Amino acid sequence: MSIPIIDIFAGPGGLGEGFSQQGWKEGNPFFRICLSVEKSYPAFRTLKLRSFLRQFRYNDFPDEYYTFLQNNENPEKLYTLPKYEQQSRRAEEETWMETLRQDKSFHIKLDEKITKALQGKKCWVLIGGPPCQAYSLVGRSRNKGIKGYRPESDERHFLYQEYLRIIDVHRPSVFVMENVKGILSSKINGSAIFSKIRKDLTNPSKNNDCKYRIFSLTKKAKEFDKDGNPVFSDTDFIIKSEKYGIPQSRHRVILLGIREDLCPKGYVPPTLVEQNKLSVSDVLNLPPLRSGISRGSYTSNDWEEAIRSFPLADNIDTISEIAGKDVTETIKQKLDNISTPPNDMGGNFVNSTMYRAMNKQLRNWFLDYKINGVLNHSSRTHMRADLHRYFYAACFAEINEHSPRMHEFPEFLKPNHKNHNSGHFNDRFRVQLADQPSSTITSHIAKDGHYYIHYEARQCRSLTVREAARLQTFPDNYFFCGNRTEQYVQVGNAVPPLLAAKISCIVKEVLTQGKSNFG
Repeated sequence: MSIPIIDIFAGPGGLGEGFSQQGWKEGNPFFRICLSVEKSYPAFRTLKLRSFLRQFRYNDFPDEYYTFLQNNENPEKLYTLPKYEQQSRRAEEETWMETLRQDKSFHIKLDEKITKALQGKKCWVLIGGPPCQAYSLVGRSRNKGIKGYRPESDERHFLYQEYLRIIDVHRPSVFVMENVKGILSSKINGSAIFSKIRKDLTNPSKNNDCKYRIFSLTKKAKEFDKDGNPVFSDTDFIIKSEKYGIPQSRHRVILLGIREDLCPKGYVPPTLVEQNKLSVSDVLNLPPLRSGISRGSYTSNDWEEAIRSFPLADNIDTISEIAGKDVTETIKQKLDNISTPPNDMGGNFVNSTMYRAMNKQLRNWFLDYKINGVLNHSSRTHMRADLHRYFYAACFAEINEHSPRMHEFPEFLKPNHKNHNSGHFNDRFRVQLADQPSSTITSHIAKDGHYYIHYEARQCRSLTVREAARLQTFPDNYFFCGNRTEQYVQVGNAVPPLLAAKISCIVKEVLTQGKSNFG
């Protein structure tokens, strides 16, 4: 009798995964994803595969799943096996590749899908985050450069209205809505769009017969207006993930909406509990890899030769002056110990049981020993010049405990770009520090690895998809479909599942205390 979840703008399913984990490993899932809607084909494939696996108990996935992975075969072959016909059909019903849009005929089809998925259940949860490109600071900066661009004409600003329409028509008991922090400063016609979103979500019904109370997940409500709605500032809705056991400095706006009839005046739901910070090295305990070399040879010998060609002897005084003698000595030591790791450049499956120490909680969340290896763990190729920049940056960060800014690179390592000293490229190359949470994992990781340099200089590379997924807290048995670029995009666009799992605990308590009102 699991509580149904409708997940729209689902991406690869990070938010849904967190809710699904509530009781799944114990064989008694509290929530069940009954419909996920996503427009991207690679993300849809990932969603469907995970939906298929959710037809089984968490620790009882089909043996064929692991066999396909270990043989570097497409795990989607599971759908063709007659013995899993029923599970495949359910996965097909529970995932839908479609673009949410303002279109009456589409709304009819969507409403039919939602009604069928809910199967008459009155207690259910809506989750999802409208696409963020129109709200993010990077997206808005990019849009300003588009001739004739008008925010008022960008339909992405109004996709939240599709979320709103579903609330109005189907009346979920609770909703969780996620977006980027930039939404707080986004404006349309000079008015703050977030204020309008909050107002609309409070009263989504055209007939004024269904209202919601909107809560922060990090701040306890201390004041209420005359209608019993909690009073929050916009910034109260920001969740700084690193404060809540996520090894990443990811700051997002997340709203918790509770239907008014389930939320008596003065009711205050639980909030997230702060935890000790997790660092990058706490979760990136995966088999080491080497990078490849773009526009040239990919052999391990050529890679080693490329790293060793770092011109330390010709620039030792310059490096010592800029970065310090300890960095110079570290560079020398690591150059003397460069060797190709046993797993070379990795792959979609790396046959390895190597896991360095993890605490029990992290082991329980991440590990699946039946894999006997690591998924989606292949390194990318880099230009020779970038290899030297990565190598230097990682050595610098190890000693100085911060990633070097552009003025902290010696001149011979700076990009051949006339504006490299303008100040606009200060963090062009960013090492993810071993003893700190990572910076925000975004879809930009698909374009190049400059912002996501591995802290271990002897690997001299950017993060793999699995390493990015670890920082996003996806379990290790969560396979990302598509090519590597598509996998990176999916990981960067996701909500950290472990954060979603913590939010699901709050939603569970809200629904449990209100169960007498569900009829």
